[in-house]
Amino acid sequence: MTTVSIIGGSGYGGGELLRLLLGHPNVAIKQVTSRSRVGEYVYQTHPNLRKRTQLKFSDPSQLESVDILFLAQPHGQAQKNIEEYAKLGTKIIDLAADFRLRDAEFYEKWYGEAHAAPEWLSKFVYGLPELHREEISKASYISGVGCNATASNLALLPLVKAGLIDLASPVIIEIKVGSSEGGAEGNSGSLHAERANVIRTFSAFGHRHTAEVIQEMGVKDISLTMTAVDIVRGVLATAHAKVKPGVATKDLWKAYRAVANENPFVRVVKEQRGIYRVPEPKILAGSNYADLGFELDESNGHIVAMCAIDNLMKGASGTAVQCLNLMMGWDETLGLEFMGLHPI
Repeated sequence: MTTVSIIGGSGYGGGELLRLLLGHPNVAIKQVTSRSRVGEYVYQTHPNLRKRTQLKFSDPSQLESVDILFLAQPHGQAQKNIEEYAKLGTKIIDLAADFRLRDAEFYEKWYGEAHAAPEWLSKFVYGLPELHREEISKASYISGVGCNATASNLALLPLVKAGLIDLASPVIIEIKVGSSEGGAEGNSGSLHAERANVIRTFSAFGHRHTAEVIQEMGVKDISLTMTAVDIVRGVLATAHAKVKPGVATKDLWKAYRAVANENPFVRVVKEQRGIYRVPEPKILAGSNYADLGFELDESNGHIVAMCAIDNLMKGASGTAVQCLNLMMGWDETLGLEFMGLHPI
């Protein structure tokens, strides 16, 4: 069995990793750390894991060597300790934003501070299999992916890959997000009295995840607008762009089907009838799927490209386990077969 440990297992991302890895047939969880919960059973923090594990939270200073080390810490911590972590794990998968951007100056521009370990940026592969499957399969260090960036990148992927989008025109992406995106610590805006029944735009533009879309899609003129909605899990990215002259709906179908055929967790959702005719985060809760959809106004080339995901799964822990499978040469879908619930 491949041994794994999780540094920072008390948050939502860490909880999802635990849930997935406990059901993975090829791994054994050795340790899960939390500075504030040392000695407590992990199921006391993640109650869905009752009767699934007797693991207790360990002190980070007591970590032992493993085959794979998952980092599920708040942003900024991994880069300060990466040298020590590299001594503990033969391979590392980081869920935070510390190593997502390849350029130190680009990182400083978007995060407002110098990177603590710039020499490590080039050692990490951006951890979205739909973009870097081959590199991930050969890598020792994998970065996390931003949930909003993942939804945006996948919304644009068929258009960019097939060369159908006009990159000289601006791309505007409206992203609606659930409350779990704020993390387990929360803030005053996460209180139920403030968060319930809202449709609140909290970042009109300039969100840090924009940097990942620029880097991965090569789109320069782009804005991401973040709006909080009254759900717990889920991200829906709705991208507005222009296709190149002459691009028709049939060309889009070909591009979207090609991406779906190449990627086991990508589905095209464009139905003529029924309730779920377009991508909807609700039915993806707990699953690693990304549902893509599109609508084209052929009279002016305006395309609306959509992507729905579970932000804690495809936007974080699910993709991390997918990367684990690729790194180890296992079936990419291993441990990720859950298909979501309906109704929910």
